[in-house]
Amino acid sequence: MREFVGVHTHEHQPGIGTVLIGREPTNALTRQTYRELADAAAEVSRRRDISAVILYGGHEIFSAGDDVPELQTLDRAGAETADVVRRAALEAVAAIPKPTVAAVTGYALGAGLSLALAADWRVCGDNAKLGATEILAGLVPGGGGCPMLARAVGRSRAKELVFSGRFVGAKEALALGLVDELVAPDDVYDSALNWAARFVGAPAAAVAGAKALIDGHLDGRAQVQCYGEVFVAATGG
Repeated sequence: MREFVGVHTHEHQPGIGTVLIGREPTNALTRQTYRELADAAAEVSRRRDISAVILYGGHEIFSAGDDVPELQTLDRAGAETADVVRRAALEAVAAIPKPTVAAVTGYALGAGLSLALAADWRVCGDNAKLGATEILAGLVPGGGGCPMLARAVGRSRAKELVFSGRFVGAKEALALGLVDELVAPDDVYDSALNWAARFVGAPAAAVAGAKALIDGHLDGRAQVQCYGEVFVAATGG
């Protein structure tokens, strides 16, 4: 039973699942929350009634990042264990074999930004603030957040963002490639829903295969096998 992360579907939104983070007031991410995110990612991955996924923190805020007070209770071994849990959650979200969109409201800071970057597409309210803010607490983006950021904006820009920890406004975030679409704050979820709805009914095997190939985590042999699996699904051959 998950306490802070839920998976929701609705009759009037067939084929779309929403992974909702609900840890008020800021959706700060704890080890429990990360474990629940990984579990929710596994659920939406296996459910045949879900073709596309929205990652959402609610109307007010996507996520302010790691729960710093929890981190401050850890020793080195505990911090390294926590980073393993964080990485597992981010990788599970990134590996969902279906189109995923982060609906970003309010703030996506620190690990909250990394979580948004784990999605395939990001819709952002035009008043939102984003940032790789870990350095403000003397830390670095964990769980694979640094290379994830570099893939989105390039190494030089990623370094500037991480070294400074500065907040980035929505328009700059769009220009940098942190987000893909800006809308009015009240339209964030509906815009994410419209994006996700485009892929309901698409051939699941082909979408999953294309995502794996584009994300670049397969070596040459695995790419060939992926193509063969998609071919069999499409033709029965």
